[in-house]
Amino acid sequence: MTAPTPLAGIRVIEFTHMVMGPTVGHILAGLGAEVIRVEPIGGDATRRLLGSGAGYFSMYNRGKQSVCLDLKSPEGPAVAKDLAAGADVLVENFRPGALDRLGLGWGALSAINPRLIYCSEKGFLPGPYEERTALDEVAQMMGGLAYMTGPPGRPLRAGASVVDVTGGMFGVIGVLAAIEERHRTGKGQKVVASLFETTIYLVGQHMAQFAVTGKAAAPMPARISAWAIYDVFETRDEPVFIGVVTDALWKKFCELFALDDLWADESLRANNQRVLARDRILPQIREIVGAMTRDEVVAKLEGTGLPFAPIGKPEDMFDDPQLAHGGLEPVTLDTGAQTYLPTIPLEMDGKRPGGDVTLPLPGADSRVVLTALGYPADKIDALLASGAVQST
Repeated sequence: MTAPTPLAGIRVIEFTHMVMGPTVGHILAGLGAEVIRVEPIGGDATRRLLGSGAGYFSMYNRGKQSVCLDLKSPEGPAVAKDLAAGADVLVENFRPGALDRLGLGWGALSAINPRLIYCSEKGFLPGPYEERTALDEVAQMMGGLAYMTGPPGRPLRAGASVVDVTGGMFGVIGVLAAIEERHRTGKGQKVVASLFETTIYLVGQHMAQFAVTGKAAAPMPARISAWAIYDVFETRDEPVFIGVVTDALWKKFCELFALDDLWADESLRANNQRVLARDRILPQIREIVGAMTRDEVVAKLEGTGLPFAPIGKPEDMFDDPQLAHGGLEPVTLDTGAQTYLPTIPLEMDGKRPGGDVTLPLPGADSRVVLTALGYPADKIDALLASGAVQST
């Protein structure tokens, strides 16, 4: 089945690194846009990160072309301007003012290309903090997400780059909205998304809880749950999460696990009553679930409508049967190794995005892209010889 390409014909120029900016380009590329990634000579340093950063490049730079430019050379910025002149969208996530100093800021490029949509992914939107350097972790700590994730007194960042990725998604939303507006006005615009304000949006539910109740939200490990049964339960081998989130599901749960005495107690028929009786209910349920294996619990809950989840690890997802139905796409890494990585989590008109992807080596598309710009072969050769452009 052919993958959907709703953004076919949209050309994106990307000046990014790490996660937040590349996420914007990856999503746009996954939806069919042509994305040309401008890397420094030798390739983006993100390619060479170790530890938790080792997967950044391969995850968020699929489906893109690679051009390597020396933006500090006399010729490099001129080539970048030519790329931007023919682009629909530009994405960047460098420190405030970095591209302006190279003559590649919004003001300069919109004068060349009034239809350009210029997406800046920053640490902060305009305000007192806008010149600060921010990272995913900085935003999580500042914005209350780390406070809500860890136990009381022990702030803990979330287990993935959730703010980087979500901030990139907000950038995509802004870009798509700007493309739609350009259909009516014929003009591009600057779109800015940020880490800090993205974090605040994520913790907004806890802010609203305080506004509604007058009580501060407790960190998630110490929270008072809205449901009596909404926990991770130990089994004889591996733990499993179970949630009972309606009164009808409470009846079904009691039937499945033969909790006749609990169902007979009419004071527990309503959810809020069960929440107040958690200390009485949970020990009995933990004892019953603890005598079973995880697979036995899963088999009992499958198809019942009750929310449940075995506790998976990221490496388990390569073999997940649900993801085998289009959730992963084949990827050839820039090392030549082959693997599968998550595709864009959408279905459009019955089709999933994604396809066989090969990550480009640094500058792999430089000559082809410059030729498409109309550069003659001798000019391209001269740029390569000068070191302003790299090709592999």
